[in-house]
This record gives sequence, structure tokens and C-alpha cells, in this order.
Amino acid sequence: MRLSVVMGVVLVVAMMAGGCVSTSKYTEAVAEAEAAKTDLETTRARKNALEQQVKTLKDLNLKLASEAQSAKDELQRIEYGRDKERASIEGRTKELEQKIKDLTAQHRSLRNDYEEVKRHNETLKSLVSRYQKELKDQRVVAPPSPRPSAVSPSPPSAGGVAPTSVPGAQAKLPSDRDSGVPPMPAPPPPKSSLAQLNVNTASANDMVLFLGLTKEAADRVVANRPYRIKGELVAKNALPKETFDLIKDKITVAP
Repeated sequence: MRLSVVMGVVLVVAMMAGGCVSTSKYTEAVAEAEAAKTDLETTRARKNALEQQVKTLKDLNLKLASEAQSAKDELQRIEYGRDKERASIEGRTKELEQKIKDLTAQHRSLRNDYEEVKRHNETLKSLVSRYQKELKDQRVVAPPSPRPSAVSPSPPSAGGVAPTSVPGAQAKLPSDRDSGVPPMPAPPPPKSSLAQLNVNTASANDMVLFLGLTKEAADRVVANRPYRIKGELVAKNALPKETFDLIKDKITVAP
């Protein structure tokens, strides 16, 4: 467009310089120059408008790029926080699962201990009841001591002289058979405690020799001392009940 305007102006100048330019051509050239000037101004206005639009678009592009970067940073932050929270949740979940396993094992162990203590308690109660019954059955009521029959002195004779007894003569006491009362059975002789082995003081070798226990059983008996009653040998798992029944009459727990 500029080239056309310049060529038109040059042509007008050349024609004027030659002096052979007609009025119509001059007017036409002036009109073309005005048109070219108008086109130039229009073009400049469009150029300025386009430059302004380009600038606006660049600013908008920068703004969008900044917002995009901010959104990207926020997304990364959210993803990092999510990953961190997920790792924390997974760690906490594993910790809780392990704690549940430990508590389950502990509950199972406590349950087993409770059942074992319950069995021991029942065994101990049974033994206590048994020994109470045995003590009650073996309790010997001491027979009443016979009262000596006092020989009543014979009344003095009229002469005041006491009758003399014949040497060697004994007063005849009424026997139980004569009185019609059945004779009382003699109490059983008490068991001698010399033949019983004290499990609170005897050595393991003595228990092996005198009671016939194995070395392991004798060591368990020694390890679980002291015993207040015989039944504690079973209650403390020192001896099985079958073995205890075989040796219970051969032992004592006297201090």
C-alpha cells in the first residue's frame, strides 16, 4: 500500500514537473493520494488494534500460564499430601492389625492360663474335700478312761475291829460281760510317723530311694517346696495324681 502511494505521488510530481498534466489527471492523482492516505491511516489503526490485541493476548497467556502453574503446584501439593496421608493410614492400619494380633494372642494365653488355673482350683477343691473327709473318717474319738472301782470299806464290827483281809485275795470287779455291756473295741494303734518321708526336708535322692520316684519327679517336688498339705503336690503340678495316690501314705509335710 505504501508503495502505491509513493508511486502515485512521484507520478504527480513528474507530471507537474513536465507541465503537461491535465486538471482531470491532477484531480485523479490527488484523489488517489487521499485514498492512499486514508488507507494508510486505516492500516495504521488496524495495526495498532492488532498490536493491542496481541499484547492483551500475551498478558492473558501469561496470566493463564501463571494460573496453570499455580494449579499444577496445588495438584502436586494435594497429591503429596494424599500420598503422605495414605502412607500414614497404611502404617497406622498395619500397627493396629499387629496390635490386634498381639491382643488376640494375649487373650488366648490368658484364656489358657485361666482354664489351667480353673482346673487346678477344681483339683485343689477336690483334694481339700477329700482330705477333709479322710480326716473326719480317721478322727479317732478317745475312749473314756475306765473309772477305778473303789472298794467300799466294810463296816466295822461291833467290837470296833476292822476285818482283816486274806493275803493274796483280790476284790472281784464286775466284768463287762456280767453287766451286759458289750466290750469297747480297742482303738487302732496310731501310725508311726517314723516310716513317713518329709517331702519338705528330704533330698531328691531320698525320694528316689524310699518313694520310688523318678529323678525328674523328685526334682519337681524339691523345686516346688514348701508344702502345707499333701494335696499341694498335685495342685503345684509336682506329681501326677496317680503317683500321689501311691505314695500319699508314705509321706508327710510336717515342718
